[in-house]
Amino acid sequence: MERFASSFSTENYWDLFQLVQNSVLTAAVLGLMGGIIGVFINLRRAGLVVHGIAEISFAGAALFLLMGLDVVLGSALGAVAAAALIGVLSIRDREVSAVTAVLMPFGMGLGILFLYLYQGRTANQFGLLTGQIVGVDDIQTRTLISVAVLISVIIIVIWRPLMFSSVDPQLAAARGVHVNLLTIVFMVLLGGAVAMSVQVVGALLVLALLVVPSAAALKVARRPLVVVLLSCGFALFSAVAGIMIAIMGTVPISPYITTISFLIYVVCLLVGRRQRARYSAVTAEAMN
Repeated sequence: MERFASSFSTENYWDLFQLVQNSVLTAAVLGLMGGIIGVFINLRRAGLVVHGIAEISFAGAALFLLMGLDVVLGSALGAVAAAALIGVLSIRDREVSAVTAVLMPFGMGLGILFLYLYQGRTANQFGLLTGQIVGVDDIQTRTLISVAVLISVIIIVIWRPLMFSSVDPQLAAARGVHVNLLTIVFMVLLGGAVAMSVQVVGALLVLALLVVPSAAALKVARRPLVVVLLSCGFALFSAVAGIMIAIMGTVPISPYITTISFLIYVVCLLVGRRQRARYSAVTAEAMN
């Protein structure tokens, strides 16, 4: 603990902040994207799928790192390919968890192999697992923001049918909604979202940005708009605050983001329980 505390320093803080302004902006945009898509991840109970896609994304990034190519592109290609494959197989077999469980160890194994063969800087290897947003260049920053905005816009455009098919796929299909097509589209968007988020928190901790904020929002709100706004706010705060704290020390960004996200969830869990207890008490009193 003493070693951890001694790693913090506020000296030249604002000078350091100016160096990571692009990173803060990128984290904010990715946080908003995560808050939007995270609502559907929780409604579809696709948390395990996110983790599986992240590990394939990690393998793609590690391969491109080994080949000396753009890591963000490799991460995106791996994630989108994995998401599309899971989507197609799950439509046919209806076994999303089983398909994901098969791909997860395969992706992680490939990623470890590629990192073992890589002879470059150890920091690059570690960054794929724990995030490296402070180290992204201008081109990567523009790419991350552009893709995150595109994913968010597409989700907003297909919001109503996607929400309908997520809440009650059978009824949606009966009403003429193309549930299978929406599933494929959502999985591809999810793959892109995972690939972008991996750059912030790494392949191992991507759930903290895509799943936990919306899960926290669902504990304290029921109206869709309120849930989305809270989810975006929680994800945005976790990502930006994580970077703001991380630049004071030498610890990677991801532990701060995941800790803040977890604390938000705990607070929302307690608040949600108190709300339900109060509602139950009011209902019981009204019945008496």
